Amino acid sequence: MAEAKPRDGIQLTRALKSRHIFMLSLGGVIGTGLFMGSGVTINQGGPFGAVLAYLVAGLLMYLVMVCLGELSVQMPVSGSFQAHATRYIGPATGFMIGWVYWMSWATTVGLEFTAAGMLMTRWFPETPIWYWSALFVGVLFGLNALATRAFGEAEYWFSGIKVAAILGFIVVGVLVIFGGIPLSSGAPAPMLSNLLGDSLFPNGFSAVFAVMMTVVYAFQGCEIMGVAAGETDQPEKSIPRAVRNVVFRVLIFYVLAIVVLSAIVPWQQAGLMESPFVQVFDMVGIPFAADLMNFVILTAILSVGNSGLYASTRILWAMSKTGMAPRSLTTLSSRGVPLRALSITLCFALLSLLTSFIAADTLFMVLMAVSGMAGTVTWIVIALAQYRFRREFIRDGGKVSDLKYSAPFFPWLPLACIALCCSLFVFLAIDPSQRPSLYWGGGFMALCYGAYFVIQRKRRGGAGETVPSA
Repeated sequence: MAEAKPRDGIQLTRALKSRHIFMLSLGGVIGTGLFMGSGVTINQGGPFGAVLAYLVAGLLMYLVMVCLGELSVQMPVSGSFQAHATRYIGPATGFMIGWVYWMSWATTVGLEFTAAGMLMTRWFPETPIWYWSALFVGVLFGLNALATRAFGEAEYWFSGIKVAAILGFIVVGVLVIFGGIPLSSGAPAPMLSNLLGDSLFPNGFSAVFAVMMTVVYAFQGCEIMGVAAGETDQPEKSIPRAVRNVVFRVLIFYVLAIVVLSAIVPWQQAGLMESPFVQVFDMVGIPFAADLMNFVILTAILSVGNSGLYASTRILWAMSKTGMAPRSLTTLSSRGVPLRALSITLCFALLSLLTSFIAADTLFMVLMAVSGMAGTVTWIVIALAQYRFRREFIRDGGKVSDLKYSAPFFPWLPLACIALCCSLFVFLAIDPSQRPSLYWGGGFMALCYGAYFVIQRKRRGGAGETVPSA
């Protein structure tokens, strides 16, 4: 693909419409965390505990989305919260969050390729996993390399399949709960006995906190909306609309799905062997249930990979424009796509995939630890940047009524978001199985801060280009 020569002021094209932004935000949140991880959440937290955990995580997502919405409408750039952090918190924090977020998504994308290949073995057991992984690498690279519009259309349909599957499941589930569809075993309709029968918190109230981080991970990805703001047509209209629609619809999809799952599948049996969605379909004897859900989960994985490749590429490109990444990555293709940044991101994704086989106990563990923390740290940075922006805006004589979109309940809303996110790190410290992610993730972030100051000192010493200051 021909590449345009780098030039000052080169910008990405604004090819994404309101429907693309809505589905991009929706698709970034609805993924394997719901389809696969919800069963474990119900099993560990109990039925009511799982619903409560998803409600709290949904509230936190709302706080993040409105903070990001205000920033993205005021400053609609492809770098999104990385650029916001540089401007309103400091360049060192912008440098740190940019590289942490890039590495997090690039690592996740690598894992999605393997997961997608493993799902294909259900239908083609004789075909090696690497064959399918390579095929999906080519497909997602092509979708991202063709044009921004091609990526947006692909994600629109990927997300549409997931949403349709959840809605269909909720309808079927409600009928099963109240006897509209009989169970294949001949057992009576469960009504609300599984949801409220044993205890609201059969494993204790503390179990809710134990699963909270897992549930929050399921909601992370909503911030991709901000990354896409730089390529959004009329961001002042599409972004507020996406914030309003996505938050409440995601809460409906997630919470209703969890309620239905908890009411049909006994919490003792949930998530132990397979997806709870497949369990429900099997319990009512729906033909080809496993194959249908396998296809939906495959779509969810490709959607996550597609969105992650897009987000990490745009973050890397944005950093290259400000000197926080190699300047050569600013180059755009003739279709307005940062092809070099896309290629570097894909290479790192494949490298992280390789470490899952040859360095699973060392380097791969570090990559996964950083990836696990990155989403929560990103949310903290978004809320802090919005807090700093609003204070600066008012100090300079601005009025809240002048903002095209404003987060309500300032300053309590961003402060509450920061406090809730920080409390999640307490859960990490308490849980021995998750504690290493706190050490490795925090260490990598400290390394990024150190690298920023070393690079800045060298550039100043060489009278070269310096990283811009806030």
